[in-house]
Amino acid sequence: MDKLLVSPSPHIHSGASTRRIMLDVIIALVPAAVISIIYFGYNAALLIAVCIASAVFSEWASRKIMKREGTCGDLSAVVTGLILALNLPSTLPLWMAIIGAAVAIVVVKQFFGGLGQNFANPAIVGRIVLTMSFTAAMTNWVEPFSWLKGDAVTTATPLASTYAGNADYLDMFLGLTGGSMGETCALALIIGGVYLICRKVISPIIPVVYVGTTAFMLFVCGEDPIKGVLSGGLMLGAFFMATDYVTSPNTKLGKVIFAVGCGLVTAVIRVYGSLPEGASFSILLMNILTPQIDRLVISKPFGVQKEKKEAAK
Repeated sequence: MDKLLVSPSPHIHSGASTRRIMLDVIIALVPAAVISIIYFGYNAALLIAVCIASAVFSEWASRKIMKREGTCGDLSAVVTGLILALNLPSTLPLWMAIIGAAVAIVVVKQFFGGLGQNFANPAIVGRIVLTMSFTAAMTNWVEPFSWLKGDAVTTATPLASTYAGNADYLDMFLGLTGGSMGETCALALIIGGVYLICRKVISPIIPVVYVGTTAFMLFVCGEDPIKGVLSGGLMLGAFFMATDYVTSPNTKLGKVIFAVGCGLVTAVIRVYGSLPEGASFSILLMNILTPQIDRLVISKPFGVQKEKKEAAK
């Protein structure tokens, strides 16, 4: 007689794998990467290549030194390197990008056990470390297509131009403004985000609530919400960093709380802070609070009743 085998859920496999999910994210980031190369030239292409190569090498070397099984084949290091590159200005020295990739992979990811164990999105921490360490280099924006003129033409920070009233909606939507390589073109990011939603790689809850909360708070604070949404790293963060499986809540209510928190902190930093951007810091803060959010909204297993406390004698 055959034995009845009982195993924990899930009992139905979706067919998705880590490699397949990461490949979808890479495909979704292709429009933003291509636009960044078109707008910012060969420097952008070189920076993307160096970030990806550095991230993959850092993962391979750290796993080798720690005597752990190699994980480069799951493409997660490629995703981290690509997202980090799109968060950088095209003029950033390559050695700084290598440092950012190493911090993201080794310190944030591998020191905590690898994929699935990291406390925060590695690319976000990599960007923040570079911003705090090399502020001048990380805020050296250039105008799109200035590489065709043979000389990089510096420009004001995107958010500074936005709040000064100098930015045009269409230019910001198409990415014809200064900024980090992958965050200027909202159209490319929306295309990538919609692809991920259609592929069911991410839920639309976090991007929609995050962007909506930020827009609402900017409106309440007297700022232009449309320009606020189209400028800075909000779109890139909402679709590709805040939706990270490991560092965002599991439940729908948890995702809403997480996204609202990201939106509130982003708006407060933009309006009242001295930093040029608040998206990365807000997502990092909410990444740290994710375990608490999950505990707050944890679902009660079906059929389980809360134990009654014994009456005090």
